[in-house]
Amino acid sequence: MGYKYIAPGHRSCAGCGEILGLRQIMDVMGKNTVICHATGCMEVTSTPYPQTSWKVPWIHVLFENAAAVASGVAEALKKQGKDDVQVVAIGGDGAMFDIGFQAISGALERGHNMWVIVTDNEAYMNTGIQRSSGTPMFAATTTSPAGKVISGKQQWKKNLIDIAVAHGIPYAATASIAFPQDLKMKIEKGKAIKGPKVLQIHVPCPIGWGFDSSQTVQVAKMAVDSGLWALFEVEDGKYKMTYKPAELKPVSDYLKAQKRFKHMSEEQVAEFQRISREQYESLLKKSG
Repeated sequence: MGYKYIAPGHRSCAGCGEILGLRQIMDVMGKNTVICHATGCMEVTSTPYPQTSWKVPWIHVLFENAAAVASGVAEALKKQGKDDVQVVAIGGDGAMFDIGFQAISGALERGHNMWVIVTDNEAYMNTGIQRSSGTPMFAATTTSPAGKVISGKQQWKKNLIDIAVAHGIPYAATASIAFPQDLKMKIEKGKAIKGPKVLQIHVPCPIGWGFDSSQTVQVAKMAVDSGLWALFEVEDGKYKMTYKPAELKPVSDYLKAQKRFKHMSEEQVAEFQRISREQYESLLKKSG
């Protein structure tokens, strides 16, 4: 994997899963792409004015309107007969799960020929590691600290893919930086589909999650191997698993690898395991 569309010299942290994910995505998305990038870690680290690491047309937009701007770009290109251009609204979970969710919902409902890509590191990392609706249950952040009364975030992670699918879009999928071939297949498939596409990619953050920067890909793989982060796609409403671990590993291995979960009791780990396994089994049933 090279630097064909995102040049080296960006200012991402050592071991950053998000920049790795963007490089994987762009290697397949190609030069015929327009990026509408919400504020966040990647916007700050890849384009410190007057420099940029991007080698494709790139627009910085606000947290709340990446999908709205991408909608306009897609329609402008459509009028010019350039439906083959990949228009991408991209942002982290803070921008896409929360602040920009209304614009995303509108874009999906209207049916624009565009991508919504969520680089999901499970918190507002750029502004100090605050919880988002994409933060896992029991995770400690600066706004969901682990104390004696309340132990980290109390809610389960928002199911963004199911919400997107409910809009009747032609394609949605999950991905992981630890499985680049699976990601490549999904980008290639989505490029050939007209209409809105949603991709949610798991991108571990060493700083916010609390693990050594050399372990980013390993932590991502542990999430998939435990069934916590399932790899699947939904094409025209039909669910399909794209990778199934031969045997699911205990989710406790994944939790123990990160400081954000170090406060969890045995009972909380068991509860986390139960919900995770139930959701995985439910997904298997949807996939037939």
